[in-house]
Formats: sequence, structure tokens, C-alpha cells
Amino acid sequence: MGCGMGKAAASLGKKREREHISVPGEYMFNAMRAALLIQRWYRQYAARLEMRRRCTWNIFQSIEYAGEQDQIKLYNFFGYLMEHFTPASSERSLISHIFRENDVVHDTEWERYFCYKSIEVSHGYHGPHLTFPMTFCEASKLVEAFKHKQLLHSRYVLQLLGEAWKLLRILPNINHVSTCHSKEITICGDLHGQLEDLLLVFYKNGLPSSEKPYVFNGDFVDRGKSSMEILLILFAFLLVYPNGVHLNRGNHEDHIVNLRYGFTKEVLGKYRVHGKKILKLLQKMFSWLPLATVIDGKVLVVHGGISDTTDLNVIARMERHKYVSALRPPKSSRRSAGGNRRAPRCTEGGEERNHHGTGARARAPGPGSRHAAHRRSLHSGSAVEEELRQRRQQAGLSQSLQELRRLVSSSSSSDEDDDDADDGNSDPQPRTPERDEWKQMVDLLWSDPMAQDGCQPNQVRGGGCYWGPDVTEEVLGRHHLQLLIRSHECKQDGYEFCHNRRVLTLFSASNYYEVGSNRGAYVRMGPDLVPHFIQYQSSQTCRTLTLRQSIGRTERSALGALREQLFAHKSDLLGAFQHYDPDNTGVISLKHWASAMEGVLKLGLPWRVLRSQLGTSTQDGMLDYREWIQDLVFSEPKHELSNASILETMYRNHSNLETIFRIIDTDHSGSLSFEEFRQTWKLLSAHLKTEVDDDAIADLALSIDFNKDGSIDINEFMEAFRLVALAVPS
Repeated sequence: MGCGMGKAAASLGKKREREHISVPGEYMFNAMRAALLIQRWYRQYAARLEMRRRCTWNIFQSIEYAGEQDQIKLYNFFGYLMEHFTPASSERSLISHIFRENDVVHDTEWERYFCYKSIEVSHGYHGPHLTFPMTFCEASKLVEAFKHKQLLHSRYVLQLLGEAWKLLRILPNINHVSTCHSKEITICGDLHGQLEDLLLVFYKNGLPSSEKPYVFNGDFVDRGKSSMEILLILFAFLLVYPNGVHLNRGNHEDHIVNLRYGFTKEVLGKYRVHGKKILKLLQKMFSWLPLATVIDGKVLVVHGGISDTTDLNVIARMERHKYVSALRPPKSSRRSAGGNRRAPRCTEGGEERNHHGTGARARAPGPGSRHAAHRRSLHSGSAVEEELRQRRQQAGLSQSLQELRRLVSSSSSSDEDDDDADDGNSDPQPRTPERDEWKQMVDLLWSDPMAQDGCQPNQVRGGGCYWGPDVTEEVLGRHHLQLLIRSHECKQDGYEFCHNRRVLTLFSASNYYEVGSNRGAYVRMGPDLVPHFIQYQSSQTCRTLTLRQSIGRTERSALGALREQLFAHKSDLLGAFQHYDPDNTGVISLKHWASAMEGVLKLGLPWRVLRSQLGTSTQDGMLDYREWIQDLVFSEPKHELSNASILETMYRNHSNLETIFRIIDTDHSGSLSFEEFRQTWKLLSAHLKTEVDDDAIADLALSIDFNKDGSIDINEFMEAFRLVALAVPS
């Protein structure tokens, strides 16, 4: 009995010992399995977030570049009018003033025009008071004033800009900077009117000085609300430290681009009395901004990029101030649109007058003669289109994303190749040194890098080129350089290397598309020329958001912008859908839906991926396109219009319409007469090759003349017909 109990106890003890040994092993196995499951889940979660982020990024960039392409197409159309219409034509006279920037006018005459001395500072002014010559204390005081939302008086604005203009005119096209005189040099990319980013850079890195030099790589203005303040700060420090602050020109330092992207509107809103004079002075200053900076003879800093024809020796010799707008080639053999003119002068009452003695709205005569073959009417459609194709081909400008796909696709069909050949490969105008240097300047300001070797027109933006790693190696090697720093493209982390780390893209405007969409960054380089990156986000809101919240917020903003594009193209989309629905069933396949979307909008987006986020679900792979279009709900204007097509044209060409408005508003009063409003629509319809009925235009004008004074406020008009989402489909 006792022995039996002893054996049983011993057996139980061994069993428990075995269980005690196996428990830790099983625990570790389960723990590893759980860790792997969590890891797999997190990778899938991160991959989904990354896919959403990339789709969002593609939406923002595609819409942005399509807008730039529209801007260049519109300007090319205006250029065509100037070249081929009779000098007396009404359409030509409406836009001729924007092509007179290359007139031969002595700088001393302009200096008298920009004189600030007759402008008095009232006792009610509470902003900063400046004394000249500018000192570090004065520049610092300006920074503090702008930090507290104060506005600089127009007298000081003109005085500061005038002094900076004198300095810019003696600077070379390419600034050469050495790090041996300081420990480090700081390079900043695009700021785009975002003063908070510039202030944050100064807070982190210190104000510019002889010991802390800066290079600002263009695109100081447009899009943001504080472009004027950024310019004044940069020009102030340039006056204090001409060897410590270096400014490169960007593609947005161009008065034609400013008409569309907000800087013109900002200046006129802040300086209602002297805004026109300030804008005119800034046009001159932009043309005198240097084009590049070279650090220690080894690092090239330009805004856009290079091409296979880039030659720094040619760039160093060109007369950069001739290109007031880089979008227009020089006119070497003929006088410009207004002929040689004197600078306008001011009467005692302050009204600007030209040398004919007429008021600000007077139209100067166009060029004296043109060949009779070029005296065409406004609606000679096929001839106009052919000429525009040739002009775009000369400048490397584009017409559509489809052409880019045909160009870069290795599987292009022979028919597509034939189409490319018909798109104007022959250059009808002979090459001249002036055109060659103009082309190099366009490449510096507008180009983007690509992964493939070679160099080809930048069809997506509409200007400059795409260049590959082989071009980078050749150009840098030819000029004994080791690194190219450029800006011009928004990057999620604020910077990005490409081309075997020989090209660095630097972007300093954080939250560019939306709060949380991207970081800003700047670079510090010492004598070893190794870049050190500092990243930041100026908005405190995004610092409290998780990654998922940040991506979700940016995604909603991007989808909202995309829905606006879809709503503005409803009629075209419906027609494209019906093309794939010959039996009028109201449903089409997802494949046909995606093809129709890309065919109409030409944004190069992954439409199938985006379909679930844009509304209606599918059944058996088929989509009810009528229901889908109805889901694109936006607020309608409060004004009843008898012509629905003019409303959709307005939504679709909102930016082009505002650009034409501001071109025609020559006195920058912010309002148009009914006749100028009608001419605006006639120009837009000619550009779009559509017909807009005069009665429909008159009906629209009457409906928005709120105070019945016979004029239309531009800002109120554009705001009244701005798309606002009422509901976002879940």
C-alpha cells in the first residue's frame, strides 16, 4: 500500500516536471506567432496608408501641373493674337499691354516713375518706420512687424524695392559663394508666400548675416497669402548683407504667372492706391534676379533644373533682364508690341498717364505693320490651332498628357508615332542666339528630373524639359560640379535625392497642399559640401495628428479638389460614358468608366483605385454612371442663369477666366465694365474654340451687378461662382 502510493507520487512529480519544462516553450511559440501576426497586420496597414498617401499626392500634383499647363496654353494663345492679328483689332488691344515689357526705356526714367517721395505717411499709420541705408536692426524690426500681421506703408515699400532694384542690376547672372568665409551656408527651396515657414527657418537657423549666409532658391511668391512680406524681408536682408543673401529666380517670379496664382491679387488688395506701381516695379525686379548660385565651384543651385543644352557660360553672358516673362521668347528683329516707349509719368493727382497724355485705361497702339497673310479674324480655328502647336513645339511646351504617354511609352504604335510627327516637329523659325539662350532660361526655371536617360519636353507642366541621369552626369562633369540642388517640386519629406544622389530637390513650404500633406526642409552645407537636412512643419495642428489622421485629412482635401474637376466636366463625362453605352442602359463597365475619366480629364490618375472613394459602388463589375454623376453634389450659385452651358464653362475655366479678368483690368481697379466683361468672355471662347452667345453674357452680367452701377466686381464674381461641396459621398 505504502509502496504503491510512493510510486504514484513519483510518477505525478515527473509529469509535473515535464509540464513545467514545456510551458515556457509553448509560451515563446505563441508569443512569436502573435508578434508575426502583429507585424504582418502592421505592414499591411502601413502599405494601405502608403497607397492612400501616393494616390493623394498624385491627385494634388496632377491638378497643379494641369493648371500650369493651362496657364501656358492661355498665354501662348495671347501671344498668337499679338503676332497674327491686325494692330487695330479689339481683341489684340485688350491684351497688348502685357507684351510691352521689353520696351526700351532708360532705367533713370523708371526710377522717376517709381519715386516714393510724393507719398506721405499719415499720422494714423501704426506699422514699422524704415530708415535708409538699411541696417540689421531695421531688417529685424521688419521681421517682427510682419510676425504681428502689420502692413508696411507703400512709401517704405517703394523705397525698399527701389534700393533693392539698384543692387540687383549690378549682380551677375550666376552668384559664386564660398563656404571658407563662414562655417556653413543655408539653402532654402520654394516658400510660396508662406511666411510662417520663413519665420520658422529663421527661428531654428538664425537671421541672415555675414556669418550665416543664405541662398533662397526662387518661388518666393504666389499661392500663399504673405508673398509681399516674404519679398520685403528677403530684399531687406539683401540690402544689409549683399554678400550674405543670394536670391535665385523661380518660375513664379513672372508677372504672367502671378496673374493666375494670387500674387497680383494680393498686392492690389494690400496696396489699393499704389498697388499698380508696386507691381510694375516688381516686374522689373523679377527680371533682374540672378538665375543660379554656385557654391565653392562644386554645387550648382538653380530653381528648376537643366537640359542637355545647358551651358553655364551662355547663361552667365545673357542679358537676363530682357526676359520679364520667361514664357515669351525674345523679339530681336522687330519692336515689341508697344514700340519704344517712355515710362509712364504721374500727374499731381497721382493718376498714371502715358506719353500720349491719356488715362490709365487708354490702349496704346500696336505695332505699325504686319504681313497681310497674318491679318486673320478671331475664329480662324484650324490655322490658330496649327500655329499654337508649332509655337509649343519651339518652346518645349505641351498640349496634353496623352502626348507625353506616346512619347515615353516603349510600346507606342506606329499610328501614335505618326501623330507625334504631325504635332509640329519642324521648327518654322530659325534658331538664333537669343532664342537659344531663352530656351536655356526656360529650362533653368521649369524643368524636372526623370528616372530614364535622355531629355524630352516637359509635357506635364507645359514648360521646360524632363532630363535623365545621363544628362546630369554630362552637364555636371562638363562644368566640374559634383551636386545639383534644385526646388520646383513639392516633396513629402521636404527633400529628395535622385540620379545617384547627384540631384537634390529641396522644398521649404510645409503643408503645401493641405495641413499635414508635407514637411518643409532646408539644407546646411559646410566646407565638406555634405548636405545636412532640417525638416519642419509650421502648423501646430499637424503636430497633434497621428499618421492616419494626417493622411485622412489630406486625402479628403485631395478628393474634394478632384470632385470639383469632375463636377466642372459633367457634360463631357456624360458624353464619354454614353459613348461606351450605345444601348443607353445607364451602366458601363469599370474599365470603360476609367477610360472615359482619363479621356476627359487627362490627369494620369489610377481611376480604378479611386473609384470607391468617388462615390457609387459597382454591381457585377458594372457602374451606374448617371447615379454616379448625381452624387457629385456642389452648391449652385444664387443667381439664376438662362444658359446652363455658360455656368459649366465658368466652373471649368475658373482660373483662366480670372486671369483674363485681371489682364483686361488695366487700371487694377478690381472692377470691369459690361463691355470689358463681354470682351473677357469673347477671349475665353476664342481660346476654347467655343461659341458663347452675347445674350447669355449679358444675362450673366446683369445677374451679378449687385449694386446696379453698370460694373462688375472681379473678386465678388469669382467668389459667387466658386464650387463648394455640399456633401461628400461616404
